[in-house]
Amino acid sequence: MPEANSTQIRRYQTGGGVIIHQQQMLLLRRPSRQEMRLPKGHIDPGETPAVAALRETTEESGYSDLVIVADLGSELVEFDYQGQHYRRTEYYFLMDLQSETQVERPAEDQLQFQVVWLPLADAVTALTFTAEKTVARKALKAYARL
Repeated sequence: MPEANSTQIRRYQTGGGVIIHQQQMLLLRRPSRQEMRLPKGHIDPGETPAVAALRETTEESGYSDLVIVADLGSELVEFDYQGQHYRRTEYYFLMDLQSETQVERPAEDQLQFQVVWLPLADAVTALTFTAEKTVARKALKAYARL
């Protein structure tokens, strides 16, 4: 008789953005979990990581006039949450805010996330997760080259 599967790994992919504008980086405060993070979310079927990153960054931040200026690569993140093990591939892109045009954020995102602009010197250390700190450092290097 086969052994019962004790740990199922849940795999998925996300796309996210690092917006740098006027020497500040956009972060999201998630008060319910005491987190500071970068905007990102699930890649929907048929979406590319870049399309998902633009969509998710707009949904979570409200800023809609975004352009990708650099591919920041991907990070593999593993974590346990509510008794499940997750393996998530996160694709990130450096984005330029072309204008401060905003759209209404979905109600769920408005409740979960507060948009925070931090000076570049403070943004990396403010982030909660190590993988996102790595991405933010990559974004700063890419931004300096532009």
